[in-house]
Amino acid sequence: MKVAVFGGSGLVGRAVLEDLTTAGIACVALSRRPPDLSNIHFVALDLTDSSQCQTIVDSHLKDVTHVVYAALYEQPGLIAGWQNNEQMQKNLTMLSNLLAPLSKHGKQLQHITLLQGTKAYGAHVAPMKIPGREREPRHPHKNFYWLQEDLLREKASQHDWAFTIWRPQIIFGHALNAPMNMLAALGAYAALQSHQGLSLSYPGGPSGVMEAIDADMLARAIRFAWSNDAFVNETFNITNGDVFRMQDIWPTLCDIFNLEAGPAAPRLLSETCYNQETIWASIVARHDLKPHSLRQVVGDSFFYADALLNAGSTQPPPPSLLSTIKLREAGFSECVDTERMLRRWFAKLQDLAILPNARG
Repeated sequence: MKVAVFGGSGLVGRAVLEDLTTAGIACVALSRRPPDLSNIHFVALDLTDSSQCQTIVDSHLKDVTHVVYAALYEQPGLIAGWQNNEQMQKNLTMLSNLLAPLSKHGKQLQHITLLQGTKAYGAHVAPMKIPGREREPRHPHKNFYWLQEDLLREKASQHDWAFTIWRPQIIFGHALNAPMNMLAALGAYAALQSHQGLSLSYPGGPSGVMEAIDADMLARAIRFAWSNDAFVNETFNITNGDVFRMQDIWPTLCDIFNLEAGPAAPRLLSETCYNQETIWASIVARHDLKPHSLRQVVGDSFFYADALLNAGSTQPPPPSLLSTIKLREAGFSECVDTERMLRRWFAKLQDLAILPNARG
């Protein structure tokens, strides 16, 4: 087995690489930037460059047996791009640029993993049916998920490839420069508040009920699917198994960061945090963190945090909840307590010197 992980520097890709390395499975990371991991075989690749994709497949991927496609293009500012046709077409082009040379030269290829998400159920355009189930017809809105899925199904049928499509909820993990990294956004916000002697005031509006998925558990599920027939050419929701509201877990976050909650202070993190690079540089120097800028740590994730925190709103958003019955019936039964997951991930980010130790 040899696994090629596209989007290896992202939340899912990095977690998959770490899981494969721990399991002793040969893998190669492909992305524009190297993942924040040591001892990984990395190949720089811009998926928008079709000729580069051809060259990389010819030189590095002829013996690949499994592909994990976790690459994603998001427009700056994030949210507006979710309904933008140019963004949809670019994501389709990226996958097409890869599948074309794999169709000609990937003779050993057996399985492709593709990532979607809750937007498959139209949660970003209208209240969704609860819970979202994989057997439901496609929600009638434009989405690059459908463009990519149609292309994958066509190529898989032609070349006898198996595939599995995953629909995770809010992903919690580690990646630099990520556009949707709630972990980094919350951790950076807490560090900025702490450094200035401020409380960890809740910046959002009324929270809706939501679900999370631990990136490490998602990585294990991806690998589990490769040796189980129930996952062949199927789509699966995946979540930690519990639900939460941001306001209800805020005391846990305050405890993790060793901060008082203070009174709620509604604000848009995307408008008030990105201009604190000088303060972040002081935090890096004081705590001997890795020399990443605030923007490198967070990417566009303050925009994502504003959306999930329902910032600027006075009413809770409609729930976005997924059924994971199909996944459990197929044999993958892992679950993770979300509050314990948060403690583990923030401790890991402190160990990696990405965030300061709140108690040290």
